[in-house]
Amino acid sequence: MEGEKSRLSNHRRICRGNFDFYRHPYQKSATDVTAMNIIVLGLNHRTASVELRELLAIQDSRMGEALGRLMAYSGIKEAMYLGTCNRVEVYAVVEKGERGFRQLEDFLVSTHFSLSSEDLLPHLYRYSDDEAIAHLFRVSASLDSMVVGEPQVLGQVKEAYELALTHRSSGVILNKVVKKAISVGKSVRTNTRIGEYAVSVSYAAVELAKKVFSNLKQRVVLLVGAGEMGKLAAQHLVNQGVKEVLITNRNHHRAFSLAERFHGEAVPYEQLRSTLPKVDIVICATGAPHYVITKDDIEMAVYHRMNRPMFLIDITVPRNIDPAVKDVDNAYVFDIDDLKAHVGHNQEERLKEAETAEHMVREEVGSMVAWVRGLEATPTIVALRKKAEEIKQGELEKVFGRLGELSPKERAAIEGLASAIVNKLLHGPVVTLKSEAQSQNGFAFIEAARRFFELREREIHSGEVPLLEDETGDFVSEETLQKKDGV
Repeated sequence: MEGEKSRLSNHRRICRGNFDFYRHPYQKSATDVTAMNIIVLGLNHRTASVELRELLAIQDSRMGEALGRLMAYSGIKEAMYLGTCNRVEVYAVVEKGERGFRQLEDFLVSTHFSLSSEDLLPHLYRYSDDEAIAHLFRVSASLDSMVVGEPQVLGQVKEAYELALTHRSSGVILNKVVKKAISVGKSVRTNTRIGEYAVSVSYAAVELAKKVFSNLKQRVVLLVGAGEMGKLAAQHLVNQGVKEVLITNRNHHRAFSLAERFHGEAVPYEQLRSTLPKVDIVICATGAPHYVITKDDIEMAVYHRMNRPMFLIDITVPRNIDPAVKDVDNAYVFDIDDLKAHVGHNQEERLKEAETAEHMVREEVGSMVAWVRGLEATPTIVALRKKAEEIKQGELEKVFGRLGELSPKERAAIEGLASAIVNKLLHGPVVTLKSEAQSQNGFAFIEAARRFFELREREIHSGEVPLLEDETGDFVSEETLQKKDGV
């Protein structure tokens, strides 16, 4: 338990350090009143064991029922469940943050009969508003992954969002935030090289092979043995489209089984040396305590290959390929230390790219936080414009009644003048309201504006359909905004 607590403490410290970049000048206190809170509650590979994460996993076939239970909580307006091998997180838009966190905790506990709050609470992290947005953006950009830069998590965020849409648990706010998170993830992969550097020993072998053979599609691979990293390296090479894979093993049944897996051919172990001249890439991953391939073997193979290059990977300890092979012309051998050194260099390069990605995320978080906080002023702005329109129409009717018969052109001119005056008068207050809604005294400023313009509560919240601001600054219905966003 102490180890788990230490992991959780480190995770919170790490994440808190990251979120300091995104912190908005206005930090909400417990007494602040806001329209809605965006929150996330979850755990990941840093804070919880795989056994605990497994208990919280929800299959896609059960997602409709799970999201239905989640949306049944009073005060939860929107929700999305994100589950991967390394994390389980619930995102929600709620009326009250603290109550929302308690409800999400209750939801997670209820996912498995053997769980209790005492089991779960020490492993959970929680973020709200700007920190929740920042966390989701970093998750989508693979900056919070076990392997920074891995590509799978972006697709997993997309799938989680699509399930939320399918089961109608995502609304205007989550739609906007999650779609932007996906866009940020794509932008990071497109505009940085964060995913281009191998950070696993098995894939590093592929990168090094490409330095010897620019095109792997016409190459023949020989896998010697059945070590796990060797099989992974072979799989990566198959994924690169190599021409053929040969497998040899002291256990012929095992070799045959691997040949089926890689759609290759099993070679009797006794034919290893005679097979070497036929292959371009050798992956050695046996459990033998001695050299399986010697310098003489490779000299003979290169001779029969008419000096065409050979690439050899030794992913074993103790080594199975004689280090003296490095002295053979046109033979390139890399052992486990060479591969790890390559991975270490790549990890440094990924961290450099991650710094660029963090900067990109910070900028996008700032604009999204501004959009969300600006929503607090939206009902007041809509009510103000509606009241101004009603006053304008009332005064126009009086004027038209006094002026008598007017031509359509004259009426249009007077109406245009009245509209222009109203728009000019409202422009300043509306711009200021949008800006001040994001400041430290935003709520107080909005309240003052409501009193100043004598906007009653029923005017502010009147109407069945809520209005939200689109990207042009116009106020439209939730349905219209979803259509514009392609939801």
